[in-house]
Amino acid sequence: MNQKKKNYIKHSYIFKALAVLAVITLISHLFREHLDIINIGLIHIIPVVIVAIHGNMKATIFITALSVIFFNFLYIPPLYSFSVHNELYLWSFIIFAVVGWIITVQAKNLHTQTKQNELRESLLHIISHDLRTPLSTIHGTINLILANENMDKKDRKSLLEDINYASLRMKRLITNLLDSARLHSDDIDLEYEWCDFEDILGVVLKDFSQKQNDELLSIEMDDLSLFWGDNILLTQLITNLLDNAFKYSKSDTKIELKIIHFTSLVKIEIFNQSEHIDKDKLKNIFDKFYRLEDTNDISGSGIGLAICKSIVKLHGGDIKAVARDNGISIEAELPIIKKAALL
Repeated sequence: MNQKKKNYIKHSYIFKALAVLAVITLISHLFREHLDIINIGLIHIIPVVIVAIHGNMKATIFITALSVIFFNFLYIPPLYSFSVHNELYLWSFIIFAVVGWIITVQAKNLHTQTKQNELRESLLHIISHDLRTPLSTIHGTINLILANENMDKKDRKSLLEDINYASLRMKRLITNLLDSARLHSDDIDLEYEWCDFEDILGVVLKDFSQKQNDELLSIEMDDLSLFWGDNILLTQLITNLLDNAFKYSKSDTKIELKIIHFTSLVKIEIFNQSEHIDKDKLKNIFDKFYRLEDTNDISGSGIGLAICKSIVKLHGGDIKAVARDNGISIEAELPIIKKAALL
C-alpha cells in the first residue's frame, strides 16, 4: 500500500464529510421553501459532527467554516451574499463553531483515555506474564537446588545458569520499561561521547547466556574508528536487537550480527532464521506493544524494537526490517556526524 493510499484512508472521514455537506446543501436548497431555517441549520451541523468525532481540530475548523459559508450564502438573508443583517444569525454561526469544538475536545479526550487503557492493559500483561515467567523460573530452580543437597556439580551448574539467564531476562525487561518512558519524553538529550563498538559488544554479550554467545551467535565486525553517540543507548540498541533475534529464531540456528563501517555511516545488521513473515506485518514491527499474531507462546513485551527505533531516530539514523526467504534481517543505519581526530 503506497503512501498516498494510506493518507487517503487516514483522512477519508474528511472526504465523507465534504460529500455529506454537498448532498445536504443540494437537498436543502431544492426544498428550501418547505424547510424552516432552523432545520436547515441543524442539518448543516451534520458534516461538522462527522469530522469532530475524529478529534482533528484543524479538520473540524475547516468543515465548520465551509458549512457556515454555505449556510450563510444560500439561506441567510440577503441570499447569495455574505452580509448578515440579523445578529441572531451570527449566534447560529457561533453555535456551529462551539458544537464542533466541544465534540472535538471530547473525542480527543476519549482517544487519549483509550490509549491509556491500552497502555495499562499492556503493562499489566507484562507484569503478570513476562515478569512472572522468569521469576517463577528463578524460584522453582532455587527450590530444586535446595531440595537436592547431593546434586552433582554439572547439574547444579546447569540450574545456576538457568537462574542467571532468567534474571538477565528480568533485567532486560525492566530496563526496557524504564527506557520506554524516558525515550518518549520530549526533553531527552543524548549524552554524546566517543563509543567503541567492540567495547559495547563486550558489555552486550554479558547479558546473554554462554550457550547463546558460543553456539548460536556469529559476529562479523569491521575495524571501526570511534563513533560519536550515546554509549548507554547504543548498548541498549544492540542488546534489544539480539534479544529479539534469539527469541524469534528457529531452534538451534545461528544469529548473524554484522557491524559494518561505511564512509558516512555505521550499519548494524542482525539476521535470524524464522518462519516466513508477511511484508505488510513487518511495517508495524517497530510499533510500541506490537507483536505478531502467531507468537503468543514467546515471552516479550513488544517494546524492545520500538525502543530500538527511538534510539536510532535520536541518532539521526534509520531502521528497517527486511524479509528473506529463510528469515528476517533488521538493519539499523547510524550516520557518522563527527570523526575522531587521528593522533
